[in-house]
Amino acid sequence: MIGGIDMQKVTLRFPCQPGMGSVLLEGLAATLAETRSYDGCHSVEVFVDADNPDNVLLVEEWETRGHQEKYMEWRVSTGMIEMIQPILTAPVESLYLDGRPI
Repeated sequence: MIGGIDMQKVTLRFPCQPGMGSVLLEGLAATLAETRSYDGCHSVEVFVDADNPDNVLLVEEWETRGHQEKYMEWRVSTGMIEMIQPILTAPVESLYLDGRPI
């Protein structure tokens, strides 16, 4: 919860072919400004697996799940997801996370 507002946290894991993690990172560098300015996006952080640099993870925070889903529909319609598929070993994995006060 940020400022009393529940946010939708999403992780996206990109399992890249050997040696292709850096290629994905270059592509992300060119596109994340658009993501961060997309309606409802509050933040996007990029992480690389310390033991496998070809395993790239995005941690996103959105106003709502609907905002993120609309964004993903837009990315699919622009062909971006199709363009990165050849460098992946499996489809992008998405997790929608709900926080729990404990």
